[in-house]
Amino acid sequence: MEQEVLEAELVLPTYMKFKKIQVYEKYPKGQTKARWKHLKQIIPAENYQNYPPHEPNYVNIESPPSMHPCKRICDITGFEAPYFDPRTKLRYANTEVFKLIRSLPNDYVQRYLALRNAAIVLR
Repeated sequence: MEQEVLEAELVLPTYMKFKKIQVYEKYPKGQTKARWKHLKQIIPAENYQNYPPHEPNYVNIESPPSMHPCKRICDITGFEAPYFDPRTKLRYANTEVFKLIRSLPNDYVQRYLALRNAAIVLR
């Protein structure tokens, strides 16, 4: 490839106008790209024993509850479910799933509700 470029006498510009930050400006000669640290490397470096115990961090998984409402998920497909069937109490994403829900026997409906911890005895 380099031989072809030399034979064609092409001169490639050192500055490319379409790039906002040039590679040679970002990483001077001899410097490499920064690497991501893994959690095993972060924990010893951060001195978490000095933080108060009630403050959430990587070591302590306790954090305050979310202020956002939980997402409603379709019981059949797992997609976001904007609809709710009042007869079976199942959530669904689209009309094909609604047709499937209405054709399910009562045992299957109860199993889907039990998976969601919303088991209700249907009449």
